[in-house]
Amino acid sequence: MTTRTVRDLASTEVRGRRVLVRVDFNVPLDGAGRITDDTRIRAAVPTIRHLLKLGGRVVLCSHLGRPKGKPDPQYTLAPVAPRLAELLGAAVRFVPHVVGPEAEAATRALGDGEVCLLENTRFEPGEEKNDEGLAKAFAQLGDLYVNDAFGAAHRAHSSTAGVAQYCRPAVAGLLMQTELEYLGGALEKPKRPFIAILGGSKISGKIDVVEALLPKVDGILIGGAMACTFFRAMGLETGTSLVEPDRVEMATDLMERAAYRLTIPHDAMIAPAIAEGDKAHAVHREAIPAGEAMLDIGPDTIASYRRAIGVAKTIIWNGPMGVFETAPFDAGTKAIAEAMAEATARGATTIIGGGDSAAAVEQAGLAGQMSHVSTGGGASLEFLEGKVLPGVAVLDQVGA
Repeated sequence: MTTRTVRDLASTEVRGRRVLVRVDFNVPLDGAGRITDDTRIRAAVPTIRHLLKLGGRVVLCSHLGRPKGKPDPQYTLAPVAPRLAELLGAAVRFVPHVVGPEAEAATRALGDGEVCLLENTRFEPGEEKNDEGLAKAFAQLGDLYVNDAFGAAHRAHSSTAGVAQYCRPAVAGLLMQTELEYLGGALEKPKRPFIAILGGSKISGKIDVVEALLPKVDGILIGGAMACTFFRAMGLETGTSLVEPDRVEMATDLMERAAYRLTIPHDAMIAPAIAEGDKAHAVHREAIPAGEAMLDIGPDTIASYRRAIGVAKTIIWNGPMGVFETAPFDAGTKAIAEAMAEATARGATTIIGGGDSAAAVEQAGLAGQMSHVSTGGGASLEFLEGKVLPGVAVLDQVGA
């Protein structure tokens, strides 16, 4: 069975009814409360427009930051309302309440095709505990429920999982649908060759992904500081590189089981410190000196990985190849992004698994040249690990 979506809703199910939509407006703000990246807001617009076209009365809820279960002005969603209004070309009323009589009255005051945005769900102490009472309070704000917050779907919170027990129908939004189709399609019916590129700082954060992907992929390319734990497992000098000593045995086991399907960087871009980029130079992985650290994959690895991407038909990428925020240690990450964009152009399915990888392709101006850029770092990782996402599991299934 597949998850029911807003496209499966009849107009009679939506028109004149309040639609409680869980979105992911967890956007970065500067010190003055200005939005510095509205990607997640833009990603929610298609679902909102679809519901408005059907005559729904749209009630939006989201979390922002970590306010620790109580109101905190620095985490208010108030700045999001005017930006969303600009994107929609329609008014968006901000409601300074999460649940309760005032919030309910605001939702009942909406007319067909109107929108309101509730205050930060995490201002409520029961949100992250999936409190049943809070879930029921959320259910009072809508006549049906839509979850379009893939980035929060791996959390069993009151607004992502609990509410769907009391507000039906409960369906996926268009963004959620796209995420599930791309990630699910890649895992279930990938065009081959199918490769995964995994980077980032720690092997511990990706071990479950590696385990889950090994039986499915034709190859996994490793990058980032996590490669250094594999180097250590190979008995190589890693200098001052970030290594997880307690994961070395695990890395050894993975290499033995994966054999040719797991590729470790052949060389490394090293320097005494991130701030000493002027001293950066490439060395073979067997020549990392004691006083320096690997801060990016080297040119030979870049060339090798580009060749692998060049023949692949499905590519999933999660995790940068180096310290991509700082030149010259951004070269590896940029090269992978460019190779993925070229692969998309020749017909391959390219999927960016959220988090730093999404930030990197956005920074490189190549996000629009990928088949799909996930909005959920943690959620996409857990999906790739084969875990059930609570925010998806509670939704209606077609044919159920």
